[in-house]
Amino acid sequence: MKEHNKTLGEFIIENQAAFKYSSGELSRIINSIRLAAKVVSYKVSKAGLVDIIGAAGAQNIQGEDQQKLDVYANEVFIQTLINREIVCGIASEENDEFITVEGSDKSHNNKYVVLIDPLDGSSNIDVNVSVGTIFSVFRRITPIGTPVTLEDFLQPGINQVAAGYVIYGTSTMLVYTTGCGVNGFTLNPAIGTFYLSHPNMQFPKDGNIYSTNEGNYAYFPQGVKDYIKYCQVEEDERPYTSRYIGSLVADIHRNMIKGGVYIYSTITTAPKGKLRLLYECNPIAFIAEQAGGKASDSFNRIMEIIPTELHERAPFFCGSYNMVEKVEDFMLKAKLSKY
Repeated sequence: MKEHNKTLGEFIIENQAAFKYSSGELSRIINSIRLAAKVVSYKVSKAGLVDIIGAAGAQNIQGEDQQKLDVYANEVFIQTLINREIVCGIASEENDEFITVEGSDKSHNNKYVVLIDPLDGSSNIDVNVSVGTIFSVFRRITPIGTPVTLEDFLQPGINQVAAGYVIYGTSTMLVYTTGCGVNGFTLNPAIGTFYLSHPNMQFPKDGNIYSTNEGNYAYFPQGVKDYIKYCQVEEDERPYTSRYIGSLVADIHRNMIKGGVYIYSTITTAPKGKLRLLYECNPIAFIAEQAGGKASDSFNRIMEIIPTELHERAPFFCGSYNMVEKVEDFMLKAKLSKY
């Protein structure tokens, strides 16, 4: 079968044996996310035609205004995972606490927890800009048969067994990894099927795009300021191109295809960074590393950070390997110059 004719379902079945915990549950989780993504994609495509855009009138745990589509996407993904009875716990950006999931027999026999950002970049919905979903999957730490605890979610990214994102743009794509490379699937909305469109996705080792909110320049650490100046100097392959959408998924997806670096550093008004470690940084880092890229907090590998809070924040530098290394060099030089 030609690669571009292969459906996501067929791909999951063919590659299930490559997953070291192959027992069917993980495949069912990916299938559930596929189903929820199709539902959310349909609703996103109708934004502006139905009453689904604008603020919902509440804030999430991070103090951010929830959009109507935030709430809708959150409900769809959570209910789809709960109804399939395949996970024992769910943590979402939109929920203060994690959700404990029991089976229909009131048992806690499932092995996996899912952490999710149901609608990344949702503030862009009103202006018709690409948004996405990010997810991360871990095997539970606590004994099977007992309710999940916070410990099951506070695991370093190196323990992830799967991660991915869905991008709702000119087309809807689901990109994921189980530790055996990264593959992208595009939705054919006419028949509701995802097809393998981007097999074995790879970050170019180098690129000419840097993605950061330069409106925060005055608040950046000196190392980031120095790197931006480096990007703008006319020398060798520079100046680089500045491209920043404001949807993490969209910026990462573009840079993985074209080559680039994404920077969301600490700023003086957000000294711990702004992105969430567990359901934004970790899953994107897993994908980046599986695609030959790199992800760090500018000094440490993102996936080796030991989390202490469910909604913990972290600075995030991710993208083409050599570009991330260069940013890290600038950050280290700026740090050493203080001493």
